[in-house]
Amino acid sequence: MGAEPLAGLRPTAPRKDRATATRAVASGAMNDASGPTARTRPGLWPAPRPDGPVEAVVRLPGSKSVTNRALVLAALADRASVVRRALRSRDTLLMADALCELGAAVDTTGEDWEVTPGDVRGRATLDCGLAGTVMRFVPPVAALADGPVVFDGDPHARLRPMHEVLQGLRGLGVDIDDEGRGGLPFTVLGAGHVRGGAVTIDASASSQFVSALLLAGARYDEGVDVRHDGLPIPSLPHIEMTLEQLRLHGVEVDDSDANRWRVQPCDIRGVDVQVEPDLSNAAPFLAAAVVTGGRVTVADWPSPTTQAGDALREILAQMGGSVELTSEGLTVSGTGTLRGLDYDLHDVGELTPAVAALCLLADGPSHLRGVAHIRGHETDRLAALAAELGSLGGDVSQTPDGLVIRPARLHGGPFRTYADHRMAHAAVIVGLAVPGVEVENVATTAKTFPDFAGAWSALVSGRG
Repeated sequence: MGAEPLAGLRPTAPRKDRATATRAVASGAMNDASGPTARTRPGLWPAPRPDGPVEAVVRLPGSKSVTNRALVLAALADRASVVRRALRSRDTLLMADALCELGAAVDTTGEDWEVTPGDVRGRATLDCGLAGTVMRFVPPVAALADGPVVFDGDPHARLRPMHEVLQGLRGLGVDIDDEGRGGLPFTVLGAGHVRGGAVTIDASASSQFVSALLLAGARYDEGVDVRHDGLPIPSLPHIEMTLEQLRLHGVEVDDSDANRWRVQPCDIRGVDVQVEPDLSNAAPFLAAAVVTGGRVTVADWPSPTTQAGDALREILAQMGGSVELTSEGLTVSGTGTLRGLDYDLHDVGELTPAVAALCLLADGPSHLRGVAHIRGHETDRLAALAAELGSLGGDVSQTPDGLVIRPARLHGGPFRTYADHRMAHAAVIVGLAVPGVEVENVATTAKTFPDFAGAWSALVSGRG
């Protein structure tokens, strides 16, 4: 059930052409949600319901998190390399375009993306969209430029936390003009090199703050020595993913001390990287098995992996699913009955919308904890989930760091997504069991999964 590929983004074309391609992805023009389950009202897409248990083998697009880390390191490397099975989505195309504007060449026309490094250049304006990886990972690269680089993005991106990355860069010797906002828009005043050295930040709002400073650190004069001072860092598997990618590219990283990461100055080696399937995007597909009493296999599930989505194995088992990992992939089957869940999602917060939707369908109460930080994601996900699940009749209340969900009589209706792909995942999961769920702006799933609507319709209709 492979997704229809989006048009390639050619870095060697004029900048106007690259920007047009990126805008097309951003608007959803390259990921039309029309198909077997066409919209019945403007902007609303009826979530399809299966006639019986869902049985399918699913092959997912690549991981956004791995793709964007690999692209950054490839653009800073000592020679050309290839990111194999790269995810083609809004976030990754925005990353490719940003790196091209800074002097690299990224050929995204095929399934495997060739990256040719270049001198980091300034006097550029970069569009971050709503992508945390772009707005946080690229400024440390832009600090190496020979002139100013302006960053901006979607309106809600201006609300996403950036202060610690900007302060961290200032502590490493980088001049930044943000007019005191601590967020987008801002300008990195590149001087052609970065001193680097030791810096202390509070990464309790996002693990991306640490990853951002580490990814480009080997190119700084003194490397980087990043220390965290604050509440526990959320989503630690994503920092492990960053360390894994750095080491793969020949960068020496010392993480022997808790809350401290040291990167030595060195050349970043150009190596070909194989991108794993995006395991967080597996959540709705595996959910279809446990909700409908079916059986779904996600092919090529990696073991081991640093992806947060791997926690689905434990979560779905606790909710009553049968979970089996083999060389063929991860297979989940269910009975159609879901148990309530008490779970700390602190390290895997991106799974919260999908898990909350499953809890809405459970036969007992659930308590999801440890995810106060997802209030700063694409939207305030806790408030959004409480509002939208509640609008379908759900008994959902917020806590300071999570949600309490109790069984209730559910009904259909519109489900707003707030331009958040994970909210759309929550909506279609509920739609498996509740008739009449209508998803607002399902095309927002293009952020990490091109033609998600088509793939989902194929799965639910038995064509997957």
